[in-house]
Amino acid sequence: MRKFSTKDLILAAMVAAIYFVLCYFGNIFQLTFGPVQVRLGEALTVLPFLFPATAPGLALGCLLTNILSPYGPIDMIVGTLATAIAAFLSTKMPRWYLAGLPPIVMNALLLPPMWAWAQAGALNDVFWAAYVLNLWTFVVGEAVACYVLGTVLLKTMSKVRYFRTMIPERRLAQF
Repeated sequence: MRKFSTKDLILAAMVAAIYFVLCYFGNIFQLTFGPVQVRLGEALTVLPFLFPATAPGLALGCLLTNILSPYGPIDMIVGTLATAIAAFLSTKMPRWYLAGLPPIVMNALLLPPMWAWAQAGALNDVFWAAYVLNLWTFVVGEAVACYVLGTVLLKTMSKVRYFRTMIPERRLAQF
């Protein structure tokens, strides 16, 4: 693994800040922690496909956002872990159109059980009903963030001359 340059650290810090600001803004409209969670910042989770250095920034931005979570410390841990794993897996995707898949899958696997437990408090019928509902709302929200907003972001970033110099050549060839 290569060392992080100053440019990489700045990029990661900027992504962390932008993730937090987008989620904070979305929280005003109850998108960040609402019934259908469409975190605007989750659109950034496709960026590690082009810029692997953004992965730690996404995890930090998610951690800072989850401080606001109504689910408390467990969301800070599990939610941040889901985003960190998804960001790492996005760096490994073979094609740009698959970059949004890891955030959708990781959030669908890790977050609905946590929210269902918070809503039901036990493994009972209410838990399973809440789990199924949360699963679908997470999948829909993440798909909107990653495949609608994230695809626009990937396509745009790959065309901006300044950023093209930072994108590995093997990734640029895929567009």
